[in-house]
Amino acid sequence: MYITITPQKLGGTYSQSSADFVGYLEKENQGLEQENLEHFFNQYGDEISAEEVVKDIDGNGAKLKKTEPKFYSITVSPSKYELNRLQNSSEDLKKYTRELMKDYVASFNREINGRPITIDDIKYYAKIEHQRTFKGTDFQIKENQPYATKILQLKNDIRKIESGTLEGNIKRKEKEMAKLEREAPHQQNGKRIVQGMQKDGNQSHIHIIVSRKDASNTFSLSPGSKHKASEVEMHGNKVKRGFDRDNFFQSAEKAFDKTFGYQRNFAETYKARKDFIKNPKIYFASLMKLPTNEKALAFKIMGKAGIPMMPSIPVTQAQLAMKVFNRLRRGAEVAIKSSSIGI
Repeated sequence: MYITITPQKLGGTYSQSSADFVGYLEKENQGLEQENLEHFFNQYGDEISAEEVVKDIDGNGAKLKKTEPKFYSITVSPSKYELNRLQNSSEDLKKYTRELMKDYVASFNREINGRPITIDDIKYYAKIEHQRTFKGTDFQIKENQPYATKILQLKNDIRKIESGTLEGNIKRKEKEMAKLEREAPHQQNGKRIVQGMQKDGNQSHIHIIVSRKDASNTFSLSPGSKHKASEVEMHGNKVKRGFDRDNFFQSAEKAFDKTFGYQRNFAETYKARKDFIKNPKIYFASLMKLPTNEKALAFKIMGKAGIPMMPSIPVTQAQLAMKVFNRLRRGAEVAIKSSSIGI
């Protein structure tokens, strides 16, 4: 499970409307018949139109400055193992979203009129998507890049030969290109994986747009707060503040596991991913204590995530050399950090 929380826009001033973002989330509906459309939904409603989402989010930003985000985007990406547990991706993920957003509000250390905030105090809309494309940040694209660069150079050479500005054998260069296409390490359906290519398999995931202001358009609720759960004295009164991201991510996993009876492997846990970055010795020590079957699955999951693997599984703690930790961390740090704010 990978969850990202991002503000409306990073840096500078913010658009006064959510229309562009909502329009982006409508991209998969283009060309589909009415019965196949994926609609926006919230805690209590289904089949909500994009126009209604824009109107409601845009009308809920009272007193926010141009330098403050009007909404936050939460993206929830279950792994293929988690998706395999679902019976119906769309309906099951809707059900899960509604549980997830209860954990979201519970992670705020805030009160409204002297009581903890509840699901009815936030304004959010969500949408299920079923497609993903390869991006430049994906390890498959990065590791295929040297081949892509050589292929592009050969294409440029062929154009120059055809125009008469370069001497050479076109057929020979075409054979070189075909060889590079085959040798690229990451392939899908017999073709080199390139940026923009649609990913195979079940790629269902959730996009959530949540207003910065509470449902009454009075209080500001920021999941990007730098403060964890704490109290501060303001004007002689103690005020609760902060958003506990660790609690949210861990609760999100527990909610999925409870809802669908999912047996989560060690390598899939938020705590394990966090230890991987901050305490690699603890991470691998815990990994080596797993039963054989769970350990094998953990290494399989790590490999699928693009984490560089050790030549062989070490037998003793002494073999977990620091240089191996550092190599593994460099290979996975970006992907793991992108799964949350502030690991």
